[in-house]
Amino acid sequence: MNERYDFGQDEENQIVYVRPVAVAELPEEVREQATGLDTLYAVHSSDGERLAIVKDRALAFMLARENDLAPVSVH
Repeated sequence: MNERYDFGQDEENQIVYVRPVAVAELPEEVREQATGLDTLYAVHSSDGERLAIVKDRALAFMLARENDLAPVSVH
């Protein structure tokens, strides 16, 4: 869960999507690191690639903005 990802600087496509993810749906190694949490938040590129998983929605938005990306919520 603490791996760096190169978000790149694709000028044409700067929107990322933030959505809740049930911890139970994630691989075991991630579930082990998410002790006590039922939901994490994933940041996805416009083509659906999961870029990051963080513990809360605010952190997901902050991470995106720190990388010059425009986050939007997905329900």
